[in-house]
Amino acid sequence: MSFRTRLIVAYAVLWVLILLLTLAVAFYSISFGLYGQVERSLTRYVSDLAQLYASGKAGEVTTRTRLVNVTLYSQGGQLIYPTDPEFEERVPRNYIRDASDTPKPFYANNFIAIYQRIPGAIIAVSQDTRYIEAIGSSVRNTLLVGMAFLLPIGGLFIVFAARVALVPLHRAAQEIDRRGPSNLSPIAYTGPRDDLGVMVERVNELLRELQEARDRERAFLAEVSHELRTPLTSLNGYLERLSRNPSSAGDMDRAKRTAAHLTRLVGDLLALARGEAERSVNAHIVNLSDLLRQAVNEYPGVGLKLPGELLEVLGDPDRLLQLARNLVSNAVRAAGGPNQVQVRVWQEKEPTDHPSDPYASQDETRITSTPEMPSPKQPWAAFAVVDSGPGIAPEVLPRLFTRFARGPEGGTGLGLAIAKQIAEAHGGQIRVASRPGETRFTVFLPLLSEAEEE
Repeated sequence: MSFRTRLIVAYAVLWVLILLLTLAVAFYSISFGLYGQVERSLTRYVSDLAQLYASGKAGEVTTRTRLVNVTLYSQGGQLIYPTDPEFEERVPRNYIRDASDTPKPFYANNFIAIYQRIPGAIIAVSQDTRYIEAIGSSVRNTLLVGMAFLLPIGGLFIVFAARVALVPLHRAAQEIDRRGPSNLSPIAYTGPRDDLGVMVERVNELLRELQEARDRERAFLAEVSHELRTPLTSLNGYLERLSRNPSSAGDMDRAKRTAAHLTRLVGDLLALARGEAERSVNAHIVNLSDLLRQAVNEYPGVGLKLPGELLEVLGDPDRLLQLARNLVSNAVRAAGGPNQVQVRVWQEKEPTDHPSDPYASQDETRITSTPEMPSPKQPWAAFAVVDSGPGIAPEVLPRLFTRFARGPEGGTGLGLAIAKQIAEAHGGQIRVASRPGETRFTVFLPLLSEAEEE
């Protein structure tokens, strides 16, 4: 059963229930209203009669009218007037014996009686109520006829309204059904931003993200193919020349460098893929100064400035060491040698585009790898890798942390993407500032709190 059919059935059932409820309310409202009106009229009448008897004007009492009968009972419940043995509107004796100075009602199948004590007797007034039943029956029959007429008309309106109202939903469902791996285009929707509009908007966002992910995957595969094809072609050429001249030391060195480049490229690709698939880190308490000292020692000549206090972070030492190596190796290539590179470590209040580097204070244009990420209020450990190379062109800065985005130092174009990924996996950030003659990459990592240390 389609959604439209279920909706029509649900509204049809609701329509029937509304009609039945209206019928019941109208019928009982009229019946109870009439009964209530008769009871109030009889109550006023019996009160008036009781006052006449109490004032000695019993002769003015009319014992029978066109609609109301007046009867008298002894205090023991015996009917005194009328004397007709076939009189039907009698009040039972047990009710008469319980009479008081306050009017009381008695409901029978065909009449209503109101009785009250008077001096020496009980007076009652009664009225035939069969006309009320006749009116109720007539009203009920009229409402049933009206219901039989309104039911199909309402059903037709429900079907029409459901079809019209569900046209946008039906079209959106058809459009979504047409989407698949080969068709990720957005769904056209011109209606208001109601529940359906929000749903279509979210589906379009999902389709757009899927399309962007597919485009990134295709671009990534194309870039990887290109990056691997070029060094493999060069390596193949070197090997062919070596096969003809095995003693060529130059070709052997170039082949080794190409092989090393390929090894680094494959390693970066694996690290990048592994980092995207696994956001968790093997957390340990890491002494940031010791870790950076280990990274700097791999590049003799690189300067290192450490603070006097102990800076500890919670993270994966291997991945943090990889981050530092990537930044230092990029800086060494950009500057042309390790002597033009310096690593600086300090404590910062919060990540900023203008960190208060205690070793140098420059005002350069900076970009951040995660500008939309709010920084919690806590102490941060900061370390900057500064080189005196030619700097990074302004047009390169916005895409510097994307895959295969090369700076002037060359490389695989993956190191900075991996560094950004590692920093974010540790709850940190990485920012870059550059001008001719100086480039500085600053990494912010949350300092280990005393509670975490315990």
